[in-house]
Amino acid sequence: MAEGNAAREKSRAFALRVVNSYRFLQGERKEYVLSKQLLRSGTAIGAMVREAEYAESRADFVHKLHIALKEASETDYWIDLLCDSGYFNPEAGASLQADAEELIKLLTAIIKTTKTRS
Repeated sequence: MAEGNAAREKSRAFALRVVNSYRFLQGERKEYVLSKQLLRSGTAIGAMVREAEYAESRADFVHKLHIALKEASETDYWIDLLCDSGYFNPEAGASLQADAEELIKLLTAIIKTTKTRS
């Protein structure tokens, strides 16, 4: 499944960027609350994509990807908040936000395609 592999690879790469951002926020910026939210939601995307790969049914697959989509949307919110509060510089925040939005589009497309094929 090409789309599944793209989601798996992109969500993992995104999770690694989130982990590095978390380290930066904790170490350099001394920000401890929002960064934990970012870490939790940003890494949950890939975890749900991996769970979806072993879904018990098509409905379960869609459900797990929908949870990943909600986590991606939440992550986008935390990035936006971290940018607006000055913890991220505009370039780094915009790059991370672009990746989150790309994941949102990809997951939305996979969910729609899967539902159409049902």
